[in-house]
Amino acid sequence: MLGKLPSPLKGAVNCVALASNTIALCPPLFGLALLKVPPVKPLQKVCTLGCIKIAETWIAINSAVLATTQNTQYHLTGDLDNIKYDGWYMVVSNHQSWADIFILQKIFNKHAPFLKFFLKDELIYVPMIGLAWWALDFPFMKRYSKEFLAKHPELKGKDLETTRKACEKFKHTPVSIMNFLEGTRFTPEKHDRQQSPYKNLLKPKSAGMAYALNIMNERIDTLVDVTIYYPDGRPSFWQFMCGTAKNIEIHIQTCDIPTDVKVGDYENDAEFRKNFQTWVNHIWQQKDQRLEKMKQAAHQVLEFKKVS
Repeated sequence: MLGKLPSPLKGAVNCVALASNTIALCPPLFGLALLKVPPVKPLQKVCTLGCIKIAETWIAINSAVLATTQNTQYHLTGDLDNIKYDGWYMVVSNHQSWADIFILQKIFNKHAPFLKFFLKDELIYVPMIGLAWWALDFPFMKRYSKEFLAKHPELKGKDLETTRKACEKFKHTPVSIMNFLEGTRFTPEKHDRQQSPYKNLLKPKSAGMAYALNIMNERIDTLVDVTIYYPDGRPSFWQFMCGTAKNIEIHIQTCDIPTDVKVGDYENDAEFRKNFQTWVNHIWQQKDQRLEKMKQAAHQVLEFKKVS
């Protein structure tokens, strides 16, 4: 019944439900997060698991509401069954919309360890959600330009130190460390400004991922490569809430992470950095080709419908 509502009304219902779900579950989440402050490791581990269960409940409710109001078809292919809830994973994905996050949470919730995203530091100020991310140990990264670091060399390496501290916490509880390697959402304008060598992607940024793998090398052996494609066009957050994305294609590919890229000094070892970037670029070339095939297949379906 809710699926037949006009699109703007669907969007309003979903936004209200999302806000209500957040308001209801944040107080117990914050309470457990405060109990983690004392340096008592058994208590911290129990509270961390409790926080994750609350977050998984939040995701499950959001996904159920969206399933009720939307007629979106999720076309999932690949290796989801190879991923175990009690493992440790490095997850990478292309990034086109805020909808990406809801999609990743929906498909991985309770199938994989809870996703932890690397976030821009200013997102901690988002009302309630910012504090929720903090409570769930999401790492907040402050990015500095080369020009800024040239004027303030004392800040060099601060973002990597933040990564190290976050990853130390991840060693004790199974986790999926999520990286949008492009660092920002894809737009044609950004693509042209970068002069990206990829047709459908921005250039990948490797440093944070390399540093995380170096710290977590004894835990993380598997890369989970996610490719998201919107045949109906990239939706904004509001358009996604309104259910305008009728079809969403998600491909999941898992592979072993080569030993020679797991451990090394990305910042100071030029050879290791080159090898790591070569490995990431190869992954990105394959993803670009996969996206192009998805686009061509969607175009053929559209042409077939026109003829029919």
